Amino acid sequence: MRRAGWLLIAAIIAGPAAAQDRAPADRQTLTDLAFLLGQSHALRQVCEGPQDQYWRSWMGRLLESEAPDDAFDRRLRDGFNTGFAAAQARFPVCSEASKAEAGRTAQRGRALARAAGG
Repeated sequence: MRRAGWLLIAAIIAGPAAAQDRAPADRQTLTDLAFLLGQSHALRQVCEGPQDQYWRSWMGRLLESEAPDDAFDRRLRDGFNTGFAAAQARFPVCSEASKAEAGRTAQRGRALARAAGG
């Protein structure tokens, strides 16, 4: 499911550009990825427990790599938190459905990261 953190979030969106240097479409892609990371975090925690921080740590790496300005940092964090809350509300317990959704979320994340990365 992890696939090396969605291929290291597509090599942190293909390059060393800081968030402030990104085009609006690239910023939206990062926001979409943040949302999927939040969903993945909630779906993983429902089965692994609240101590699991795998996907939250990837979000931290994304923020560290991007070094976004305050407004974009807030947007990324809001995306992560919104994705987390949405998945947590839909899947409050570990089940086959939550595991299947985790797989689908990972597929969407990999596809989005690949598209953004190249």
